[in-house]
Amino acid sequence: MADSSFDIVSKVDKQEAANALHQAQKEIEQRYDFKGVGASIELSGEKFLLKASSEERVKAVLDVFQSKLVKRDISLKSLDAGAPFASGKEYRIEASLKEGIEQPQAKKIAALIREQGPKSVKANIQGDELRVSSKSRDDLQEVISLLKSSDLDIDIQFVNYR
Repeated sequence: MADSSFDIVSKVDKQEAANALHQAQKEIEQRYDFKGVGASIELSGEKFLLKASSEERVKAVLDVFQSKLVKRDISLKSLDAGAPFASGKEYRIEASLKEGIEQPQAKKIAALIREQGPKSVKANIQGDELRVSSKSRDDLQEVISLLKSSDLDIDIQFVNYR
């Protein structure tokens, strides 16, 4: 019998992220507490740029954006937001969405599977994703539940289960 396998990836749906951005922009334009403070959020290249006249207001803009991401099923583990910094008369936060599993994280996940997973399971790092294979589909299901219950620093999805 051939090996069964699945891939562990970390991807963000770009369309859902764009929808969350547009919803956040609408809410910021309409909310009374954002009137006259120069609050805005926009996409510049691959980064989200949040602006406001004070540090508290720019943090509130970030909070609005985070709530819209969560409503669109995008994990906040995927959002990499920096600290507020002053730029002239306004405060800014630069944020980006993380995609792909970096090498140290991939090694950590592979080690976790080796140590706590069933012995017949093998994990191979392939670029920015991991391929997990085994002869037993039950063992693969066990690995999926192990990874879902473990506290990882990144948002992961399981694809190509065969």
